[in-house]
Amino acid sequence: MTGKSERKKAEEEEKQAIEMKERELSEAKAKAEEYLDMARRVQADFENYRKRTQRENEEYRKYATSELVSDLLLTVDDLDRALALAKDPDSEFVKGIEGVRKNLTKLLASKGLEEIPTDGGFNPLTHEALLTEEGDTEGKITEVFQKGYTINGRLLRCSKVKVMRKKEEKGE
Repeated sequence: MTGKSERKKAEEEEKQAIEMKERELSEAKAKAEEYLDMARRVQADFENYRKRTQRENEEYRKYATSELVSDLLLTVDDLDRALALAKDPDSEFVKGIEGVRKNLTKLLASKGLEEIPTDGGFNPLTHEALLTEEGDTEGKITEVFQKGYTINGRLLRCSKVKVMRKKEEKGE
């Protein structure tokens, strides 16, 4: 009988050892899953960081020239004023200045510069009303003092304009 009880005891010990190894294995699997989940999160966070910094760098490059373009617009304004005062618009000098202005504006346009249209109505987001005058239609732009521009869709400089406002009717 001792042989049977010893066998039974050995089987019990073996069964307990197997159960303990299975617990250790399941704990190790759970730990491995936890580490794998953590690694995936870190990888996703890094990928999000990489994409965000790439977008920020693209945004920076897109608008990095804004200050230089804004400064060059002053030169375009000066050229426009000089051309407006030209006494002989057919002279070679005036044609040369027009060519310089055209080349400069073409270069600026290639960097994303666009003129804000002033042929439509007044838009307070893109136009700055310096003066108003009475007339028949409300919000019509009657004179442009300084052209406005956007760069890559972002406002760089407002157009400075004179705007028409409706005449007030005198009450009787």
